[in-house]
This record gives sequence, C-alpha cells and structure tokens, in this order.
Amino acid sequence: MQHDPYLQELTAVTNGLFHRARVALAIGVTGLLMGLAADPAHATDHAAAPSAKAWTPASLRGALAALPKGDAERGRVVNQQLFCASCHGENGVAPTQNWPHLAGQKAAYTAKMLLDYQSRLRLEGKRAELMHNIAVMLTPQQIADVSAFYASLPAPGDDGTPRPPPRGEGMSAAQLVRKGDPARLLTPCASCHGVKGQGGKLEASALAGQNPLYFTRTLLDYQSGVRANDAAKGMSTFAKKLTRGEIEALAAYYADLPSRNQ
Repeated sequence: MQHDPYLQELTAVTNGLFHRARVALAIGVTGLLMGLAADPAHATDHAAAPSAKAWTPASLRGALAALPKGDAERGRVVNQQLFCASCHGENGVAPTQNWPHLAGQKAAYTAKMLLDYQSRLRLEGKRAELMHNIAVMLTPQQIADVSAFYASLPAPGDDGTPRPPPRGEGMSAAQLVRKGDPARLLTPCASCHGVKGQGGKLEASALAGQNPLYFTRTLLDYQSGVRANDAAKGMSTFAKKLTRGEIEALAAYYADLPSRNQ
C-alpha cells in the first residue's frame, strides 16, 4: 500500500499536538479548579464563546485594535512551545510544501487568521481543523506576540520548493500584478498586496516568498468557495476570474519576488 506523505505528516503533527494539548489541559484544569476553590466568583469568567459572526471591515479593525501590543521575542517562544514551528519552521519557513511560510507576514494578517481559526470562520479542511485546535489554546497576548515574531522575520528568498511550470494561458503574472485586467474588472494585485508583495491594510497579506503550492491551493479554495473568510470578499471575487494558469503563474511570481526585490 502506498502512503500519502501529507497524511503521514498530518498524523504525526496531530499526535504531537494532542499530546501537548493533553498536558496543557491537565495543567489548565488543575489551575482552574484551584482558582475556583479559592474564589468561586470567577466561575463566570469561562463562559462559552458566542457564535462567530462574519467580519465587516469595521469589526475587523476593532478586533485587531483591541489586541495587546505584540512582542517578537515572546512570539519566538510561542512559536516553539505551541508546536507552530513543527509546520511553519523555527524561522517562519515551512519545512515542507504542505504549509504556508509565515516569515515576513504582516502581524495584522496573522492575527486575523488566528482569530478566524479560533471562531471557526476559517475551517476549510483538515489543515484548518488542526489550526483551530491550536488557535483555541492561544490568549490574545500570545496571538499578538507570535504575529509580531513572524512579521519581524525576512521573507524567504529561496525556499527550495518547486515552481509550477508555465501553462501559457491567460495574462502574465507581471501584467496581473502591475496592471490587472480592466476587461474582467481585475484590479492590480499590487494595489492591495504592494508592489514588493509586502502586504497592505487589514487582511491584505504579504505574498513575497510564499510557498507556491500553498498560494495555488489558497486561490483555488477562494475560487471554489471552500474558503470564504475574507471580510470584504475581495479575494473570493478576484480568484473566480482567474484561470488555473494565471493562478500558478502568480504563485511562481510571488515565490521568487524576494530575489527580484534585492
């Protein structure tokens, strides 16, 4: 029988996560019981979270503004202790093609994704379920800290992942990034994500150096509607108008962008 390397990796990560979660849960429950015994009035502090509502630009701005100030050094510790490094690397560069690189990612974007995973606004598959299990263990301070840590790192210059071969269909990546396509009402990618792929406001992520397999999968998920956690539905609308060739061309373009920016 052939074994799917992704499933093997996911199983290993999940088993490790569950082991750590059991330890954390045991410690947390013990502390909680001791705290309640000392002060029963605090029992109401742990009420269940309300059902998640879809973001509006205003509510997203408010949620991000409400987070505490992040500390990159504390975030480095979070990356190690809460198993983030197992998938995203010690320095934000994923060791396999299955996961996104987070080095150089905007703090606001990372924080927004973690909030989405916590609330299940983002839950498009097994990877997202795994992220939910991690995100629910994070405090607002840890979210701010680990987001600051990734933002402090340089974008990957050469991650070693294979680039999609050109299909030769549709517009070139450079045209889509710089000029868009007025005929399809496609704005230039750079208008939101920056001319150097550095990202923009709120959930306009940094794209420079991103794992091309993850990039491609993300746009295909937006295109199919599997992923729909973009507050303004900008990416969902944009992705639906692209060909598969254009998506893969953009994936290769942004993966190599740090080298071109030097």
